[in-house]
Amino acid sequence: MSQLPSALVTALDRVTIWSILDIVIVAIIIYGLFSLFRGTSAFSALYGIGLLLVAVAVVGSLPGLVVLNWLLRNLLPFLSFGLLVVFQPELRRVVERIGRVRGWLSRPLSPRQHESIEQAIVEIARSCRRLAERRYGALIVVERETGLNEYTDSGVILDAVVSSELLLTLFFPNSPLHDAAVIIHGDRVVAAGCVMPLSENQIDSSMGTRHRAGLGITERTDAISIVVSEETGIISLMNNGRMVRHLDESKLRKALTVLMTPPAPPTFPWWPKRPRAEKTPAVP
Repeated sequence: MSQLPSALVTALDRVTIWSILDIVIVAIIIYGLFSLFRGTSAFSALYGIGLLLVAVAVVGSLPGLVVLNWLLRNLLPFLSFGLLVVFQPELRRVVERIGRVRGWLSRPLSPRQHESIEQAIVEIARSCRRLAERRYGALIVVERETGLNEYTDSGVILDAVVSSELLLTLFFPNSPLHDAAVIIHGDRVVAAGCVMPLSENQIDSSMGTRHRAGLGITERTDAISIVVSEETGIISLMNNGRMVRHLDESKLRKALTVLMTPPAPPTFPWWPKRPRAEKTPAVP
């Protein structure tokens, strides 16, 4: 016990700002990995792999088990390939999130683009309210930084302006496209009848395939999905693998405004405005 204070003082003398920074970065990486896998089916596999590594360490400390130690040492390279297969969706999600950094460097939207997106948000929120009142099931996916071309190719290309009348028509029960998703980018309806990937996470039993598909696309990309339940008329918003339910038109519009509109470009009152060209009336 008398050697403990001296050992502690020796250890503290070796601590530098770089060692503290090193420990903090490693702790953040480990916490990020656990938070990424938490709540997914891969978390159980990660727990099992941890127990397997502990078992390998315990067996490796027993020098008498020669054949078993040789077998475990030769199985570790194959285990690394197995990790890539088991955690393929999670690893893809990590790389895709890292790639979203380019969105921070993108140019801000012009005032006209902001106005068109705000109008699209109003139309989406109004259409969801009307769909909920009529008990029409709907799945609307809003594309952001990550492209959704592989999913738009599975549907019918439209390239039409967003309007509540168009969305009501697409999700009308007798419409051939009402069972799949509608993809929106900006103020345009890109495609309808698109097939979305299903989430592997556990959801409430009262929610069906639409909710699972809405969650699935937000787990793989940075898209936003809105689901209107056909049975209950409840409006749900999904983003980043999370779901918020029981939204009305006002709450949905506010949430979409935060998620869809980036910061507006700065305006300077002292900067002279460029005069607009006046249209000359046509000569009869």
